Order: sequence, then structure tokens, then C-alpha cells
Amino acid sequence: MYKNERNRQFPSKLSTTSFVKLYILHLLTEKSYYGNEIIDEIKSRLNNKWEPSPGMIYPLLRELEDNNYIHGWWQEPDKRSIRHYKITDIGYEHYKKIKLLYHSSLEDSLTIIKNTLKDIYKSK
Repeated sequence: MYKNERNRQFPSKLSTTSFVKLYILHLLTEKSYYGNEIIDEIKSRLNNKWEPSPGMIYPLLRELEDNNYIHGWWQEPDKRSIRHYKITDIGYEHYKKIKLLYHSSLEDSLTIIKNTLKDIYKSK
């Protein structure tokens, strides 16, 4: 930080968009998914406490595909109703970079939340 510059982003030091991109790429390292499956999987892995909206997921999928980080294909090309995605080699390399880059921000966010709970709510 520069002198007198404040970090006004709280409690997370990572934007929601960056978090969701990281999670999309993470999921696609495991197997292929389609958009609604990604939403449901993120929601499930976060114990149903939060889920990204379709209005966030689908533009991010298009962006990731435009950047060649993922590859999409239609389950039924004539109907164009369900588009599956898988990570590309370029996407996997990008995933490894942002995974390292975002780790400290996620740790900092966790510390902020834990300390707030401990201080204000006397949580352990």
C-alpha cells in the first residue's frame, strides 16, 4: 500500500468475480460441467451458504472460453440447450497461477473473519 492509501474492500480481499473464476477453473480440473452444474456444485461445496447467480456464471464462462482457458461444446448441437465445459492446457496453467496469487488474499480474509468473530462474538 502507498502512504495514506486504505484498503476499502472488506471483508474479502478478493473480488467475487475473481473468486468465482478461480472456483470455475478448480471444478473444471476435476471433470467437465455445464453452467447450472457449476452453480449447484459451488453452492454445495459452500454448504448452501452462497451461490453465484446465472448472471455471473454465464458471462464468466464466455470470457474464460474467449481466453481459451476452457472449451465448451453443446450436448445437442441442434438444440443448443446444454453447453458443457472442460479446462484447456492454457486454462490449467492460468489456474495454477491464480491459485497461488489468490491464496494469501483468501487467508487474509479468513483471518479478518475469525478475529471479528472472536473479538465481537467471543467465538473460539
